[in-house]
This record gives sequence, structure tokens and C-alpha cells, in this order.
Amino acid sequence: MITVTVTDITTETTSVKRFSLRRSNGAPFASYAAGAHVDVTGPGGVTRQYSLCGPPHRTDSYEIAVKREDCSRGGSAALHDQVAVGDELTISEPRNLFALAPEADTHVLVAAGIGITPLLSMAYQLSSDGMPYRLHYFASRREEAAFVPVLENEMFASSVEFHFGIDRSEQPAALTRILAGAGSGTHVYSCGPKEFMQRVVEVATRSLPDDQVHIEHFQPLEPTTHDGGEFEVELDTGEVFAIPSGRSIVEVLGDAGIDVDTSCREGICGTCVLAVLDGVPDHRDNCLTRKEKESGDQIATCVSRAKTARLVLEL
Repeated sequence: MITVTVTDITTETTSVKRFSLRRSNGAPFASYAAGAHVDVTGPGGVTRQYSLCGPPHRTDSYEIAVKREDCSRGGSAALHDQVAVGDELTISEPRNLFALAPEADTHVLVAAGIGITPLLSMAYQLSSDGMPYRLHYFASRREEAAFVPVLENEMFASSVEFHFGIDRSEQPAALTRILAGAGSGTHVYSCGPKEFMQRVVEVATRSLPDDQVHIEHFQPLEPTTHDGGEFEVELDTGEVFAIPSGRSIVEVLGDAGIDVDTSCREGICGTCVLAVLDGVPDHRDNCLTRKEKESGDQIATCVSRAKTARLVLEL
């Protein structure tokens, strides 16, 4: 984890604040690939994942935007209410489960609400690289949309289209219009409420393969459960552990003194993914891609289980 100092806090909307962060020791950050996120541990020790939303090539500071959630479990509320300029936080190195596809010949970015954050970093990257793209931003009202002044500046204006006040029932028609001309080399990226992303996927996959439609999760699509029959996990060390119903692989290994790096424990951040050497995983995560799940050579050990009696994992 990296200790950072909050150097600026900007109120983007009534519910969204942008935090600028610098390393407390004055060293530069590493550059990152657009779409990356970091774990942020705030007051009270609560850790949550937030997308980096600034220019990816900048190494002097990182930027995150945090929406205060109505039912906050201590993450967003603490950052909004308890953090001031000059305070220190700890963050992880950037991780990326939502990267731009290098083989795409054009990119369509579709954001709703706070889902603009990873797509803003993509817009910075694509604009800097001179790559063709369109960014479509849905929000209930202009006043509730973060980063509008940024997106209206000269760098982005010609590639951005705002969609304010569109009723949910009208979103499929709007998305159909947006994606109607998508060519075979188009890749679509979406972040926002899960129902919105499901609509984007439904419309986009009418004309594009599944692996050309990318979504970013910060909440599990379904409640996290560990139901299912008992199975065994064998580590590449030769140790074997029984994983009972109601307990995760991570929990059982932790009880045995074997620590697997974790963060969200909800199958969305990818921190706990291990390689599968043998056996068939029962994937219950939202961090691995469809192709990665089909290959069966990785597993999110905080939520997923097994379809076979035993999994052999590389620790």
C-alpha cells in the first residue's frame, strides 16, 4: 500500500467529490493504463475500490471521484465527511480489469452517473493517442453529472455527447441509436448502475461479439454467497484443504495461516485471483472476463467454488 496526501478536494456535484492525491514521500507515481482502479483505505480502515479518472500519463498525482452513497457502509461517507486537504490515506498500486482493447479501430464509451470515472481516463488516453472514439454520458440532470466542464473543453468536446433526463424506459432506444453504426472493429465500454450496463450489453451484443463489449463492476451483480457442496483445494505445495458450504477458499486458507491477498471479498476487484492447475471452477465473480472463465485457468478465491471434487491451485 502507498501512503498518499490529499492535495485538493473538488465538489463535482451535490453527491460527488474529486480527490487529488500525491505520494506523501514526494516520489512520483507509476503511470497506469486507462480504466485502472485503486483500493483506497479511508478513515476507520474501510477499503473500497475507485477508478482513477485523471490523465493516465501523469505521475505527479492521481485523481479519484467518490459518490456519497445513500446506503454507505462506511466508505464513501467517511471520505466525504471526514477527509480534508492535507490528510493522509493509503492506496494500492493501480490494477486494471477494464483496459482499452489495443486491436480496436474505434471505441464507444457509454457512461451513466458516477460510471464516468474510468471512461474519463479512457477519453484522456484516446485523445492523447489520436484514436477515434465517442463518449456518451447519461445522467438524470446536468447538475448531477460530474466532470461536465472538463468534457466540454476543446480536448473532448467533439467526441462527447450528453444524454440528460432520458427515462429508463427510453434508454434502450437511445442505446440502439448510439450503437447502430458500430463496425466490426468497434469495442464498447460501459460503466454505471448494473441495470444500465445490462441494457448496454443487451443492445451492443446484437451486432458485436461478447468479447468486444466491456463493463466495469463496483458492485456484485448478485448477492455474494458461498452455498454449494463441499470440495477440496490442493495447493501447489501439496497441502489439501476441505472447503465446506458457506465458507470461501480465502477464509479456509486464512484460518490455516495461508494469506491470499484480498480487497473487496465480493468478486469484483480481482485481487484474490489464483491460477487453476487442475479441476473446474464454479465462477461466481464479476472480475474475470467471459474468455478467462471459459478457459478455466483462473479463479476468484473470495467467492467462486468448484464443479469438481478438487481444485489444484497455484499459490
